[in-house]
Parts: sequence; structure tokens; C-alpha cells
Amino acid sequence: MLSQRAIFIVYPKKNLKSEAAVDSFKCLAPLVKEFEDVFQDPSKGLAPLRGIEHQIDFIPEASLPNRLAYRTNPTEAKEIQQQVEGLIVKAWVQDSMSPCVMPMILVPKKDGSWRMCMDCHAINNIIIKYRHPVPRLDDLLDELHGSQIFT
Repeated sequence: MLSQRAIFIVYPKKNLKSEAAVDSFKCLAPLVKEFEDVFQDPSKGLAPLRGIEHQIDFIPEASLPNRLAYRTNPTEAKEIQQQVEGLIVKAWVQDSMSPCVMPMILVPKKDGSWRMCMDCHAINNIIIKYRHPVPRLDDLLDELHGSQIFT
């Protein structure tokens, strides 16, 4: 019988190194099977729509920003195209329904590869700010006190 407290689960599906690790997760298999739609394999693309869609509210009557793309050299343009095609193949991106256009830049990583970053400064200026503060980290950690299974 489970208590009414929230349960957090870590459930590796691959790369288990030892027999003991595999055995320790066998007890979770029925739970994972029951909630298969929640523990979706990321290689299958984006999570399905669940009836709750979040939105960002804009300041009334604010003009929506539509910024031009930044200039890129042919090497950067090719890298952007490869990254976007890779995300489309993995089904990790979908057509945007946003009326705004934000420019994208490439930022070098330590390993020499590139990270795509969206420049959202213009849109951040016209959104209605959240009315609730971000929870404090120590309060969140206090809520986890005594928990044994995490995700």
C-alpha cells in the first residue's frame, strides 16, 4: 500500500553495469509498466499532449517582436541546418504555433562543438511576469526529507 506522499523514481532502462543493479530495479517493473505513458522513451519524440497546455501571457497591446536572423557564415549555416535536421529526425521539435520570431545563435562548447541558443530578450520584455516566486531550494530539499526513491 503506497502512502499519499509523492514518489520519485529513478529507473534506468539501459546501461546497467551489474546484476545487483538489475535485480534492485525488478521490483519497479510493474509500476513502470502501469504508467508506461509517463515513462516514455525519449527516442520516440515529444511527449503526447495530455490535455494541459501551458502558455505565456503577453502584456496587452504589446507589439510582438519579429527579429531578423543574425548573419552567419557558411560554416555556421551548415551547422545550424545539421542540428535542426537532427532534432527533426529525433522528433524532438515540432512546428511552432508562436506568432513571434526569435533569432538563434551558435555558442561554442568546451569540446569544440556548437550549442544552439535562442535570443529571447525581446519576448522577455513583453511577457507578464510570474506572480509567484520560485520556491527556495532548501524548502524543496526539506520536502524530500526521508524519501528513498527519486526520479
